[in-house]
Amino acid sequence: MKRVKKIAAYLFLTVASVISVFPLYWMISAATNNSTDVLGGRLLPGLHLIENYKELILQQNVGRSFGNSMFYSCTLSLLSLLVCSIAGYGFEVYHDKRKDTVMSILLLAMMVPFAATLIPLFKLFTGLGLQSTWIAYILPTISTPFLIMLFRQSTRTFPREIIEAARIDGLSEIKIFAKLYFPTMKSTYAAAMTVTFMNAWNNYLWPKVIMMSADSQTMPMMVANLSAGYSIDYGVLMLGVLICSLPTGILFLILQRSFTNGILGAVKG
Repeated sequence: MKRVKKIAAYLFLTVASVISVFPLYWMISAATNNSTDVLGGRLLPGLHLIENYKELILQQNVGRSFGNSMFYSCTLSLLSLLVCSIAGYGFEVYHDKRKDTVMSILLLAMMVPFAATLIPLFKLFTGLGLQSTWIAYILPTISTPFLIMLFRQSTRTFPREIIEAARIDGLSEIKIFAKLYFPTMKSTYAAAMTVTFMNAWNNYLWPKVIMMSADSQTMPMMVANLSAGYSIDYGVLMLGVLICSLPTGILFLILQRSFTNGILGAVKG
């Protein structure tokens, strides 16, 4: 009976793995085929990768779009980690009778969809003349309630005795944060970095609204442009999707263990 259950479990996991991996395989295979082969249902890799890449370069400025997305995503991730980690640290370490109320208001803000704030944000940034700038891309999402909550929960595992001892030794609050807190919370920073970078890289709605010039378009905008014409070259389209997917996939593979530890640490906290 145990053997039957074990075989059934492995069979289920195998089927689930195939279902999960197949779309990725099909995307890679389609990127090497021409549009006719893709529409014909060909599953094996083809010999049109170089042709598709040349056509992609002709249709879109891939280098600029990739560079824009990388710059926006890295800048937003670093600034967001700095702001949200300081906020989460402050919410947990410093005592104030109003901090729980403020935290509740922040959590309520998570219930408001970003689309509901598009028009006010658009009018604000266009009124300031900041449309099509990296500042307009970054500022609306530089601080998120989820990351603040993540860092606050993780800070609960940080020993208060270390903070008190450091204060007695004369360390400033900035040095305590930079030299003691930051090295201890590397897993949480890795988890937050993964989430923030992926969200920033895959963001389409806000850049589509505020980034008006062709020179400021991001990778998701470029992929959308590939599918916007009357005649769609699906081989070129899937190659664009593949290139767009690489950075987030590579980042997650590198940080997956730290990501898991960071999330588990926040839950335990």
